[in-house]
Amino acid sequence: MAGFDLVLLGDPVAHSLSPVIQQAGLDAAGVMGTYRALRVDANGFRRACVDLRAGRWRGANVTMPHKRLAFAETDEWSTGAERSGSVNTIVVKDSRLVGHSTDIDGIRQVWQEAGLPLDAPVLVLGAGGAAAAALVALDVSDLLISSRRWEAAQEVAATADVAVRPVKWGKVIAGAVVVNATPLGMKGETLPRGIVEQSAGLLDMAYSVQVTPAVRTACRAGLPHASGPDVLLAQATASFTLWTGLAAPSVAMRAALQKAQATG
Repeated sequence: MAGFDLVLLGDPVAHSLSPVIQQAGLDAAGVMGTYRALRVDANGFRRACVDLRAGRWRGANVTMPHKRLAFAETDEWSTGAERSGSVNTIVVKDSRLVGHSTDIDGIRQVWQEAGLPLDAPVLVLGAGGAAAAALVALDVSDLLISSRRWEAAQEVAATADVAVRPVKWGKVIAGAVVVNATPLGMKGETLPRGIVEQSAGLLDMAYSVQVTPAVRTACRAGLPHASGPDVLLAQATASFTLWTGLAAPSVAMRAALQKAQATG
């Protein structure tokens, strides 16, 4: 697999640990290739899709704010990506771009691993591609969504075709598991007061090298929780297999992530 080069497309990307994780995976699997991060705006993303079709890269990950745009720019989709209208992984197939949402698989995996309740209400915060993936992954009987952009939240819920109740931004839903699908926490921002403290658990999709305030709050309260790096690793291993057709060397990828977190 000489020249098996991959790219992460988004804005921002400087904080991302995906290059560390995926390069470790390529190296451990003996795949000759590179994984780099490229900061792009919407126009830059569209140009990158042209480059993908031309064979510059064999595949791509997509991060905020382009997951919805990636759906529009790809040619065909996995079931999960089509349902969520969100793409975080692009596979090049004969100059066609196939969109996947490995976020969905990653969310389900870490939910189980963290022991988050299966019978509690779920409150999803956000209205972007990550929120769409969460709605599809966690299609439960009592699903709620809250966003500072309510029209966008309505659009996400309609695309995912799930029964969801609107909740005013900042409203505390006691006993719900909170899914933070916003960027809040990446730069030390906090979620609205009481959201995590009165929850039944937390899945925080935001991440940075440092632990986010929401995760620290969950830890202090003794709540079951999963962090952004947990989701990142789970979706990364699924992406690796889609690109290469190989079982992901998850032990090596996890070790690289942990080392980056420890030295970051």
